[in-house]
Amino acid sequence: MRHIIRKYTLGVLSGFAVLITAGCGPSQSSSDKPVAAKIQGELIDSASSPAPKPIEPAIVATTKPLTASVAAIAQPASVPKATAPVGEYPPVGFDKLASYNFEVPDDSPVTNQAVGPDKADEQIPSTVKAFNRKKVSIKGFMLPLKVEDGVVTEFLILKDQSMCCYGNVPKITEWVSVKTTGKGVKPIMDQPVNIEGTLHVGAMRENGYLVGIYQLDGDKMIETGSN
Repeated sequence: MRHIIRKYTLGVLSGFAVLITAGCGPSQSSSDKPVAAKIQGELIDSASSPAPKPIEPAIVATTKPLTASVAAIAQPASVPKATAPVGEYPPVGFDKLASYNFEVPDDSPVTNQAVGPDKADEQIPSTVKAFNRKKVSIKGFMLPLKVEDGVVTEFLILKDQSMCCYGNVPKITEWVSVKTTGKGVKPIMDQPVNIEGTLHVGAMRENGYLVGIYQLDGDKMIETGSN
């Protein structure tokens, strides 16, 4: 029995050997072999072919700030602003005339004062003294003092309307004594007016008493119409 099994096993192994040998051998005909593709053009020879040129980066336009000299040339020349003419009578308001504190001396008259500057003038700042004997225009409310033939020849120009209509006592820096140089002006008490003339700055005394520090030689009155 063992003899038969061994003989059978050897026969199977011999059959496998024949199959393996047949599969490894040349079994295709010459007509079935693949045809090599024809190569066209020249072969690339890395040794002799020139190296490809590097691609240059695109130039990007950039905007650089102009230098000071170039910027000055590029900017158009500035046109100076025209200044409005001041006129013959530049305005001077109570915001300047009454911008400081003035202490009025006692009621006793100054009779024996030595010849020289009045001590009351020492309280007036130099910025206000600069208007002395200058042509100016002052805006305020009229309080008539002397009326002749229906026109006013002497009056006060006050900072506030309540001072002339309601009897409030103004500070000595808040009014200007005016004397007209012509025939006079019509009385206007319900609206502000502009008085043009020559201003005098300094202590004004009558019989030794201080009666004011501002006086105007009035040349012209201009009605303003409203506040």
